[in-house]
Amino acid sequence: MSSPEISAAHHEADRRRTFAIISHPDAGKTTLTEKFLLYSGVLTAGAGSVKGKGGQAAAASDWMEIEQQRGISISSTVLRFEYRDHLVNLLDTPGHKDFSEDTFRVLAATDAAVMVLDGAKGIEPQTRRLFEVCRERDMPIVTFINKWDRPGRDAFELLDEIEEQLILDPVPITWPVGEAGDFRGVVDRQTGEFVRYTRTARGSTMAPEEVVDPERAAIDEGDAWTDAHEGVELLDSIGRNFDRKRFEAGDLTPIFFGSALTNFGVAKLLDAVVDLVPSPTARLDANDEPRPIDSPFSALVFKIQANTDKNHRDRIAFMRVCSGRFERGMVVTHGPTGKPFATKYAHSVQGQDRETVEEAWPGDVVGLVNANGFGVGDAVYQDKEVSWPAMPVFAPSFFQVVRPLDTGKFKQFRSGIAHLDEEGVVQVLRIPDVGDQAPLFAAVGELQFEVARHRLENEFGAPVEMRPTTWSVARITDVESARELRPLFGVEVAERADGTQVALFESAVRARQVENDNPELTLIRMMADANAEPAWLR
Repeated sequence: MSSPEISAAHHEADRRRTFAIISHPDAGKTTLTEKFLLYSGVLTAGAGSVKGKGGQAAAASDWMEIEQQRGISISSTVLRFEYRDHLVNLLDTPGHKDFSEDTFRVLAATDAAVMVLDGAKGIEPQTRRLFEVCRERDMPIVTFINKWDRPGRDAFELLDEIEEQLILDPVPITWPVGEAGDFRGVVDRQTGEFVRYTRTARGSTMAPEEVVDPERAAIDEGDAWTDAHEGVELLDSIGRNFDRKRFEAGDLTPIFFGSALTNFGVAKLLDAVVDLVPSPTARLDANDEPRPIDSPFSALVFKIQANTDKNHRDRIAFMRVCSGRFERGMVVTHGPTGKPFATKYAHSVQGQDRETVEEAWPGDVVGLVNANGFGVGDAVYQDKEVSWPAMPVFAPSFFQVVRPLDTGKFKQFRSGIAHLDEEGVVQVLRIPDVGDQAPLFAAVGELQFEVARHRLENEFGAPVEMRPTTWSVARITDVESARELRPLFGVEVAERADGTQVALFESAVRARQVENDNPELTLIRMMADANAEPAWLR
């Protein structure tokens, strides 16, 4: 790159903030996501609820039909907006544990995460699992304790839980005035100001904020102010102070209290994203060598999504720009195949909506339309070759045989399962001599089967029947070992689309027995699923 281009790469990267939101289902992640869009001006208020500009629906993150039916996030979504002269790339993740693998891939494309906790429930199982993925990556985490407008737990009790269960030092940046259920506002520990909030109708507009003098606050808020003031003094006395280096190392989390539903504390949190989340820096390649942001263009494909536009049956490869400048129309190289790809159709995607992207810089997310042959974890680059660390595959625990109900729609069925496999909705395994006639769907959680069935029927026009199997454990093997494994009782060997051989067992006991009896065979464990103990606690 020329000197002006190098300077531009650093300048533009400094403006970017790329982060994900993680939480347990129902903690308020989707509500918070849409309130970020409200405060950034992407969404406007109307009729007592948040709406998109021009009267469009506000559900920018949960755009899939099945998400709207079930009221949960099951697919990651990319949202992009400007705030305070910065460009923010927000990656909304699935909240359900059955889609932890999708979340892991999304986190590989981010520089930080906002962890949303329910003020009444604290650390919930899925919160912990998603945090563990962040911890494995030493990812900085900002914590938002949500729903403080409702009855909940003691604030100090929640801090203790974060410290004990996550082994993470919690440092409140804001401290609530009023206990959970009687939320008056927050004390900003950095400025000492009391910010009083006022409710708006259904949270449809930004919550009015009033900065109140401490002496007046003591009169107006009474015991609530006294308790908050004493809480801040206690935090100061025990040294709960923010340290940027420890935050960026993933050892400390700044804490913000609020209510996404009423917009209380949302502005403070969004300001913190801009002020605290690190801008994009050099990323490590497959050889643990840093790829400087001013290197020639390179990107990581972290998600494949089909049929965001049902009218065109499209396929989008989402890539995070890691270095250099992306320009629409440039010809890039697809790393795994070495083939050139012309980026004529490059989009910025806002949920299901999209617009053409003319250029992008490190930290940005670009959707390449009809990037056939692209897969999760692939490198895309120009001039200087690069490859990224392999994306791990989670160990499936559930397996079902899938068959088309209408053999006249076998073409749609085969196309559908190929798309779902590429996206990672499920893993598709094929048994020799059966192939696509009755493939196996392998999943981390059973909800993945429901999503796969729904999408096959509604997006591909291929209704299916799905039947459980006796398999419950999977191991990676090789062709030579597969020959020895197939004749064994309680064992089957299937194959992924990339040729990987997968040995299936009826139980963990049977898998251990085969391993012990046949130590010469190749049987490799996949990445443990979300239920396993994380390495950092072992």
